[in-house]
Amino acid sequence: MGARPELVCFDMAGTTVIDDGQVPQAFVAALAAHGIAIGEEDIRNVRGAAKRQAILDLLPPGPDREEKAARALATFRDQLARLYRGTVREIPGAAGVFQWLRGRGVRVAINTGFDRDTAQMLVEALGWSKGVVDAIVCGDDVAQGRPRPDMILRCMKLTGVERAALVANVGDTVLDLQAGHNAKVGWNIGVLTGAHERSLMAAQPHTHLLGSVAELPALFSSG
Repeated sequence: MGARPELVCFDMAGTTVIDDGQVPQAFVAALAAHGIAIGEEDIRNVRGAAKRQAILDLLPPGPDREEKAARALATFRDQLARLYRGTVREIPGAAGVFQWLRGRGVRVAINTGFDRDTAQMLVEALGWSKGVVDAIVCGDDVAQGRPRPDMILRCMKLTGVERAALVANVGDTVLDLQAGHNAKVGWNIGVLTGAHERSLMAAQPHTHLLGSVAELPALFSSG
């Protein structure tokens, strides 16, 4: 393995986008609007998952569960857009890392459990819409979200990278690391700026745990 990957796949909230609690707040508000109360532990367990699947997992069994999930997801999107409006900020150094990687011929992809509309809202607010990343893959672009490797594999296809051993996966949740492991990436990197603390991340398959994405250039420069 060389000192540097051909592709780096980054998660969004908590990894490259600051999470000030907007995502869990939106989950609570969306489900409360449909008469369902959830706790912190419930939300914590679904962080990193495709939001449609996360909401489905949080709903109690019932005959109209799919329909309720669709309504709750729409409310979640509205709540999240309201909470993020005017407050979207990158993890310090994230865009600089994208630029550093692409300047060295490394492709950069974002893969996120958010749906396309939410992801687009975030990248536009951050000024990442054009010429900043090579691909964006969302939870509704693939058949199965994390911990399945589908989003990473889709990033590889879109960027023309064929070997998972030449891919780095970077995320802040247990499911991020599980997806990277299932994709058999060469670098499976956890960052500690988001949903899950070091003890949870350390217990998952990983190659590195970093304080934040800002440490990636030093990692890849050192080989």
